[in-house]
Amino acid sequence: MTEQVAERTERRRASKVGTVTSNKMTKSVVVRVDRTVAHRQYKRYVRLSSRFLAHDEQGKCQIGDRVEIVECRPMSARKRWRVRRVLRRGGAADALPTRPELGS
Repeated sequence: MTEQVAERTERRRASKVGTVTSNKMTKSVVVRVDRTVAHRQYKRYVRLSSRFLAHDEQGKCQIGDRVEIVECRPMSARKRWRVRRVLRRGGAADALPTRPELGS
């Protein structure tokens, strides 16, 4: 009986996979989550991205890392996610697009 009650109270938390774009804060990272959706009128796929602030307790995430974030209690005004695990280590070059140098 106790096991059944525990199963009902435990809820499934939302999780997302994204790329770390900033780690300049203490114990926090900005994660960009990309998704593709079909455009209603033009019937083409459009790439959309959302940015989430996530809690990184150990401070191990670096820019360009592919991470899984999970929903949690509010930790600050904008931070409602925490890093569950690092899926793939990445370099800083993977995270942000670069502009070609203008010159001769």
